[in-house]
Amino acid sequence: MFTWKHYVYEIYKEKSFSRAAQNLYISQPSLSARIKKIEQQLGAPLFDRSTSPLRLTRIGEAYIKSAEEIFQLEQQMENYINDLNTLKSGHLSIGGSNLFAAYALPPIITRFREKYPDIKIQLTEGNTAQLEELLSNNTLDMVIDNYHYDSALYDKAFYCQDHILLAAPKHLEIHAQLAAYRLSYEDIKRRTYLEDGQPAVPLEAFRDVPFIMLTPGNDTRTRGDKLCRAAGFRPDILLELNQQSTCYMAASTQMGATFISDLLVTQLPSFENLVYYKLGGDAASRKVYFYYKKHKYKTKAMEAFMDMMQA
Repeated sequence: MFTWKHYVYEIYKEKSFSRAAQNLYISQPSLSARIKKIEQQLGAPLFDRSTSPLRLTRIGEAYIKSAEEIFQLEQQMENYINDLNTLKSGHLSIGGSNLFAAYALPPIITRFREKYPDIKIQLTEGNTAQLEELLSNNTLDMVIDNYHYDSALYDKAFYCQDHILLAAPKHLEIHAQLAAYRLSYEDIKRRTYLEDGQPAVPLEAFRDVPFIMLTPGNDTRTRGDKLCRAAGFRPDILLELNQQSTCYMAASTQMGATFISDLLVTQLPSFENLVYYKLGGDAASRKVYFYYKKHKYKTKAMEAFMDMMQA
């Protein structure tokens, strides 16, 4: 009964069928026919046609009041959608492991908030299992991870290629024999070490060095174990810790060597008492993606964040 409410409202404003028809660019008989259909649905007339100018009946007054409320709601909804589309309002929830939540996401979020200050961003830190569950139940809009999520359930957007390096205490005598493989902090910062001319260190040279490793189940730990097996030894593990940044700090005390993401190294100051090496093999490189659920509406805020992230 409110499909043609704007026709009723135009007659109410003009107090005339003929003037309303002119304003609406339809014929007066067509306008009259539509009003009669509404009145048939209501079971009562909207206008007292015996008066000049037209007056509303009591049913007509109630109809106009309801129509104005609907117009107001429609305008509010239009404003809301316009704000979302122009990123003047909205919400974005992102999840990541400690590595990404602490070192990869904050610079992007800072740039995003500078450009879209009205978008509220929530950042959640967790392990892969926790993050995937939150993404699955729609608590999170997207997750950044180097773990491969089920492609039947999730779409992904490429973020970066992450590389695992070896950081070893500077006092080790083995460094003298490996001078051609050593990396400077600037090599890592500028990523020039990824060029073909930079050789990967023979990891077997470190078979007698104590290692600081992440706890089992972590992707970097799994890759570190695989790299050591490929080099023909099992690492002598001195400590098992939960976070890469903690392993990195422990290694900086000359306690032992550790496997570390180049992403983390570039986000922290260099440690002069550590020596860095490039590692070879498939296990030393991994792709990082932003994951989001398939068939879920991708908001303008999500699209804008991913555009900024990929840029």
